[in-house]
Amino acid sequence: MTFGTLRALHTSIGNAIDALERLYQERSPLGEPIEFPRPDVPYYPAEKHAPNDELAEKLSADPAVTFVAQQIVAACDQLGAAVNRPWNNLIRTIQEGQLVASLRFLEAAHIVEILREAGPQGLHVREICRRVADLRPESAVGKPENLTSSRLAHILRTLATAHWLREVSPDVFANNRMSACIDSGKTLDQLRADPRKKYVDTDGSAAAVTLFGSEGFKVVAYLTEWLLPDTRNTDTSPDARWAIRQTSKGADVRASTDESSWATEAQYATAFGLAYGTELSFYEWQTLPENSARLERFGHAMRGTRQWETTGEVLQAFPWSELAPDAVLVDVAGGIGSTSLAVVAAYPHVRAVVEDRPQVVENAPSSCSSEQVPFVKSGRVSWRERDMFTPWGPLSAGGVPDVFLIRLVLQDWKDEDTRRILGNLRSAAGPNTKLIIGGRLLPHACPGDGAFVGGDSPLLPNLGTANADGYYHDLLMMAVFGSQERTVSELEDVAFSAGWKIVVVKRVPGSLWAYTTAVPV
Repeated sequence: MTFGTLRALHTSIGNAIDALERLYQERSPLGEPIEFPRPDVPYYPAEKHAPNDELAEKLSADPAVTFVAQQIVAACDQLGAAVNRPWNNLIRTIQEGQLVASLRFLEAAHIVEILREAGPQGLHVREICRRVADLRPESAVGKPENLTSSRLAHILRTLATAHWLREVSPDVFANNRMSACIDSGKTLDQLRADPRKKYVDTDGSAAAVTLFGSEGFKVVAYLTEWLLPDTRNTDTSPDARWAIRQTSKGADVRASTDESSWATEAQYATAFGLAYGTELSFYEWQTLPENSARLERFGHAMRGTRQWETTGEVLQAFPWSELAPDAVLVDVAGGIGSTSLAVVAAYPHVRAVVEDRPQVVENAPSSCSSEQVPFVKSGRVSWRERDMFTPWGPLSAGGVPDVFLIRLVLQDWKDEDTRRILGNLRSAAGPNTKLIIGGRLLPHACPGDGAFVGGDSPLLPNLGTANADGYYHDLLMMAVFGSQERTVSELEDVAFSAGWKIVVVKRVPGSLWAYTTAVPV
């Protein structure tokens, strides 16, 4: 790293900010200046806003704006990594689990909603603590006696340090633009009356916090122990054989030193199985009666994944308008149907059939928003039970599907399983059936095909940490399912082996998310 490289990164930040300002100027009505959204001002989607504020927030999701913003994020982080001492980078990164835990607590305690009702002046931590306790349901197991205002202040200050809240004055906290994205829009009275409805009629962000911050956070913690069984110890293994006891001198002693138990634990198919002490797959485990709330929350969190793609990207991914009247879209493992409902809302001549597990199909219609209900009642969108690994059964109306859509599914499955899933669809396809695969495609972190920036840029070709969430999710898929996200070539290979040829890959500049169209071969 030379001073010239540091200055190149600094220049790229300045150039990108100039480009960002130009984009906001070009897209403003009558050329009136529009400022970029202020980080300290919360933006609640359910509330009314001044026209300029609404436009400013909308523009932040514009693909051109997003690409420029990603370059700023990538350059700032790369510059910070370059000038900071490696030890400082290491110790900060290795402790970011505490930030994940703090975000999960923020959502579970409904603090964003508490602070929304408190207003921009914020609320003292003592009052926040009192309202958190007041919102705990009577059926909650145990009492939050461990939650004191002092401990709460330390959690919230950690979040403020990471820009997830604002400390207005000592021990007084308020929401900001980042924390507002977790807001469910529910009143405290609604949360008190029925907390399980918190995620209904939301964009899924709050549900995603708990999904990734709970199951996801726990599972990835076992990735090393799963890959390297000999590293398992009393701090991480759920196996009772590794129970420890306290000696009179206070030293922890391993109750069992039988290394043969490593071989037994190594039989867990995934890090998820090791973390939860189960031989069930993640999806099988979700359907257990005691996990019904988790399953429901999972459906809402999947709605939140639509924010991984730009607004309306699925509508631009395929020429839906060219489909014949009453063309059938089959949404494979489509959950509560969020993507299909978006397509049908924009193209009413399309009919959608969403396929998923029985428990998902049973709950899906009740998860629809008020705007989506008419499509269900009219029959434009329907659900049916189906196992992806069984031969595809014909539709009640007969005929073959015009389009198979499989979004955010294949990363859950190893190549041999993906081949079976796509092979079943190929067997059911007609000569003109199209397959659309929605999901992330990961570029390499070195120069080559698929790079988002040119060779003269000081930035990493994949935009580094600006796209880090895709690579983090890749490891989550490894931990939960033993699978992975894929590169373009990896997806091409597995699709072709199942009888599909990829013909189009569409994504906005700088985005890992892509909609890939394939045809039968």
